[in-house]
Amino acid sequence: MSSLVRNIIRYVLFILLQVFILNEVPPLHQFIVPYIYFLFIIWLPFNINRLFLMVLAFVFGLTLDAFTGTPGLHAAPCVLIAFIRPVLLGLLIPQETTEQSYAEPSVKSMGLAPYSLYVVILTFVHHFYLVLIEWLQFGNFIYFLGKVAGTTAVSLLLIALAEMLFPRKRRYKTNAA
Repeated sequence: MSSLVRNIIRYVLFILLQVFILNEVPPLHQFIVPYIYFLFIIWLPFNINRLFLMVLAFVFGLTLDAFTGTPGLHAAPCVLIAFIRPVLLGLLIPQETTEQSYAEPSVKSMGLAPYSLYVVILTFVHHFYLVLIEWLQFGNFIYFLGKVAGTTAVSLLLIALAEMLFPRKRRYKTNAA
């Protein structure tokens, strides 16, 4: 299956999963809401153009916003993690080895520690910004941090579950067009 078709299927599945399943889960005391849709951005190929990545993240977030009736709430954090992603990948992996050998980020392509750090950082940044926009105040800072930490923890658990249930095969890049 080509990378384009695989990513189109992921786009649709992550939107449907978030809208029709995870958004229907009642939040724990209005505190923890499970989010996993942004995994689509995390799993995009290494060689994607940064501008195209940010536009794609914006459209992806806006699509989710259209389904949930929250204009811009999910688009902004998606664009933020799309902006940070290339820098973070550049810091965590050597350019000459992984990006030439593998097509997309995974435990197999990056190693367990760098991939875990990559996912944790992007998840925390996404949730911090999402909760900040959703709340738009720092009234009770401990409550704010608790909500970010709880939501991040639940999302990381769901991401680990997704990684175990749907392992991605090693996809080596080739020089053939």
